[in-house]
Order: sequence, then structure tokens, then C-alpha cells
Amino acid sequence: MKNKIYMLLCMAVCLIEISCNDSFMERQPHTEIGADSYFNTEEDLKMYCYGLMNTPGYDYTADAGTDNQATTDNVEVKNMMTSANPTSTTITGGWNWERLYNINFFLDHCEKAAVPADVLAHYQGIARYYRAAFYMDKVKRFSDVPWYDKVLSTNDKDLYKPRDKRDIVVSKIFEDYKFAAENVKANQPKGAIDKWIVLATMARHALYEGTYRKYHSELNLQSTAETYLQIAVDATAELMKDGGFSLYNTGHPESDYYTLFNSLDLSTNPEMIQAHYYDKTTASNGFWAYMFGSYIPCPAKDLVQTYLMKDGSYYSLQPGYQTKMFVEEFKNRDPRMYQTLAYPGWELINTMTYAPGAGIYVQNLNKNFSGYHQIKGFINNKEEEYYLSIDYPVIRYAEVLLTYAEAQAELGKLTQTDLDNTVNLLRDRAGMPHLSLNPVVDPVLQSAFPNIPPILLEIRRERRVELAFEGFRFDDLMRWKAGKLLEKIPEGLYFPGLGKYDLTGDGVEDIYLIPSSQSIPADADKEKNSLGEKLIYYKTGSIDDPSATVYLKETTKGDIVTAKNMGTFEEPKSYYRPVPKHEVELNPSLAPQLFGWE
Repeated sequence: MKNKIYMLLCMAVCLIEISCNDSFMERQPHTEIGADSYFNTEEDLKMYCYGLMNTPGYDYTADAGTDNQATTDNVEVKNMMTSANPTSTTITGGWNWERLYNINFFLDHCEKAAVPADVLAHYQGIARYYRAAFYMDKVKRFSDVPWYDKVLSTNDKDLYKPRDKRDIVVSKIFEDYKFAAENVKANQPKGAIDKWIVLATMARHALYEGTYRKYHSELNLQSTAETYLQIAVDATAELMKDGGFSLYNTGHPESDYYTLFNSLDLSTNPEMIQAHYYDKTTASNGFWAYMFGSYIPCPAKDLVQTYLMKDGSYYSLQPGYQTKMFVEEFKNRDPRMYQTLAYPGWELINTMTYAPGAGIYVQNLNKNFSGYHQIKGFINNKEEEYYLSIDYPVIRYAEVLLTYAEAQAELGKLTQTDLDNTVNLLRDRAGMPHLSLNPVVDPVLQSAFPNIPPILLEIRRERRVELAFEGFRFDDLMRWKAGKLLEKIPEGLYFPGLGKYDLTGDGVEDIYLIPSSQSIPADADKEKNSLGEKLIYYKTGSIDDPSATVYLKETTKGDIVTAKNMGTFEEPKSYYRPVPKHEVELNPSLAPQLFGWE
């Protein structure tokens, strides 16, 4: 099945390339390709839709720049927050409409195909699904954007139309989603768009829009928030009832979660609503061991402290939790933590980018690194045939369950049965105690999200833990109007002072923290531990100390710090982006900029 889908996709790519070839365009204008030469059969419709496919792969940096993952990389929101005066001249991304043209071109010409009505509606539904998703990305970024549902000619007056209001655009988006949900067929080949992918994406975006309207008073759309929250509930309820999906659970809570991101074949996995299917012999996944070596993104302590204790209690209730050291931090925690982060005693096998080599992993400390490392999505196998053929999840049933629970809670309709059918299924897989409808409030979460009911706080926790590093955290913080959390400097491992420390959990010291004023000894002079291994030396200091090789909050003790400051998240301005200045110069009707942008 993997090979069949890839052959179809390759053919679709070839078709797109041919349609863009200059000599071909000279012989036959693009607008005539579909009308005269192409949109005649179901195979034509299928191949064009495959050519529109742009399914994102698993990206280990997807949470970079949030409170989940520290980074020194070129992340837009971080650059914006630390800039003295970001404007539409310096923030210029996102205003690209070529994909919309290709979608609308299909919709303008597909009706000429000689196919049954339900077949035509299926492919129209796929195109409208793509259009809805395209426009949702635009709304997230710009809020108000011009809505186009046709191909524009070069002299069309609508080329220079003003932006349509967010409420109008979003209503059009969900008209497209509704049509797609009603017409895209359910039983499609693995890798192709089907009814369940449509419903899952529709629910994701309805939850986004519903909560965004609820918490963002600057839009003046709070009264319509429940409309979209109910769409999220209805879409997920249909998927849960009729989709035939279930969580992957073999009764091994210590490994089932990790297996989702480390599988050679997800095509029969009951949790996969959508996945990327790879095979090195036809199309490899392009895996490279980014997570190990001197690479930029790294997990933050804020995420580490979010995981519950194994008995379901809050980590923040542990005496002295803020000064627990690395080995102790990992004791008796939610098993998903050990399947997401490198834990004391974890063995590294795939050393593609890690110079010290294979063996029991000693946390790598360095400037701007937290000291925590991610293993979720890391293929810890040195066989190329294996790691280049791993399938990657795109939409998991776990997300659907979390969407349903959150939307119901936001509507004030959540019941214990709802929890048992959603969040508690996730906890069952992890071997964790169930969540009750009236949990005791966690003061740490409450301080992060004031005035949020305890049950919603716990659903948000569950979402953060279950979906960590899958690209949800930034959007979640934006829709909850929690952008100010991005101002907190991501921190890492805690050290009470200079000296030798065990990071592998065997009771034997692995590293040696010395003051930055001292020199690291020559290799032959480094002290050895009781196992005969040379200690790894680090020079500690403040983040302004050019001699330091690891930054500690109080110079010679405290948490590792990864940045000097994170800048200012300006509300409401920083929740949006400006239309690039050069685009406004081309079309003055796009002015004025919104929410304080210039």
C-alpha cells in the first residue's frame, strides 16, 4: 500500500511540473490545460488532488520558541518580541496565494469531468478541504484577509479588493469544511484524504476559532464562540462514533506511546487518522538525528514540571520540587515523560550526530541548552534501512479525544462519562490514574492560566503532555490568549552548586562543574570516576560570562538558563502579523493594518 500511494504522488508531482514547464505553457496556456486537455476522467481529478497534497511531516522543532522548547534558532515570534520596533517592513512572511490559485483552478474546471455526481462531489470536497485549511492558516496569522473562491484574471477588479472581516472568512471556511465532511468518501487508500481526516481537521480548527473568540475580546466576537465550539464537538463526536478509530494500546504503558513515533508501519495502527508512510526503497523520510549533538532546540523545565507523578498527584506538590535534581526529577512520573525525554540511564544507540558515542547517555550541557533532551520522534536505531523507513503520525485519534473534551468543557457540558471516553483513555494507555470532573486545583497551572476552571486546567495539561513536540503548543497559547507565557526564559537542569554530579542514575558522578575562572584540565589530567570514566567538565557562569560553557541562574548554582531575555509579547498586537508593506503598496485597499501594526 505504501508503494502504491507513493507512485501516485510521484505521478501527480510530475503532472504539476509539466504544467509549469515554460515550453509547455507557450503551447497551451495554464487556464486551458484543465478546460481542454485534462479534467475529463476520475483519474484526472484524482491525480490533480494528489498534486495538491501538502501533508506536513513530523517536525521535532515544532514547539520551538514556546514554553515547551527553548531555541536560539531564527523563530519569528522570538525575533518579533526582541525587536525594538517590528513593522510590516520587517515582518513580511505568509502572504502567498499560489496554492489558493491551484485549488480554485481545480474547482473552476472539475465539473467538466464525465463522472457520477458523488464522485465529482468527493473531489470537490477534497479541494474545498484544502481551501478551508489554507484560509485557516491565513486567518490565524492576519485575522482579516480577502476571500477568493474563484480564479482571478489579470484584469479582475477583485485583485485589489480590501480584506474581508474575519467573521465572514471563517464562515466561508466552515462552509467548505461542511461540504467536504458531507461529500468526501470514508473508505480511501491509506495516505489519501478521506472523510475522517476532514472531520479531524475541521474539529481542530473549530476548537481553535471557538476558543480564540472566547478569550480574545479585541475581536468582539465572544458571542459567536459557542457556534464553533459546538462544531468541534459535533465533528469529533461523529468521528468517535463512526470512524472506527481507537488508541494504540497493547497494555505496555512503558512503551506504547513511544512506539507511535518509532514504527516501520503505521498503516494498520488504529490511532492513525492520517500519517506519512515511508519506505527507503521508494521514498525515505529524510531522518537525521537532529536531537543529539550541538543542535539548537531543547525541552524546557516548564514542560518537565507539567508531567504528573505516577500516582496522579501534581509534581508541584512534591516538597522542594523547584530544586530537585535531574535524577530525582524523573522518579515516579507519568510514563509518557520517559518516552518523550531522555531519562537517567537511557541508552543512546544511534550516534549519527553525537561525538561522544553510544552507551548510557550523559546529558549534554552547553551554552543556551537546557540540559534536557528529546527522544520522542528520535529513531534510536543505527540501521539506515530502519530509520529512513519510519512512518510519522500526522493526525492521531488522541488529538480528537482531547478536542472533544476541551470543547465540551468550554461549553460547560463536560460530564464524567465524557472524561472516561476521552482523557481517561489516554491515561489508561499511560498507566495513569483517571481524571475526575472536580479535580483539586494545581496552583502552578492556575498562576499560568488565571480564572480558568480546574477541570479545564487539567485538560490543558493532558493536551500539553500527550501532544508535546507535535506542533500544537504555539497555537494553543495563542488561542488561549496566553502569549505572555512566552516572555518567561526557558530554564533547564538544577544544580545546587559547583562539584561533581551523577546524571545517569547509577550513583556515580559523570560531570564536574567548575567556576568559569578555572581552566578545564587537559584530557590526560581529567579526574576519573569509580568506573574509570573521565568526568565531563563544564565552566559555570552567568549568561554574560564569555568564559562559561554552561549558564546557571545564580552563576555557580541554580537552574540552567537558555537566554538572557525573551523580549516583550505585546497584547493584542503580537497575536497577529501585518500584511507585508510591499503588498499594501501594490494594493492600498489592504490598509489599514490591524491591532497596532504599522
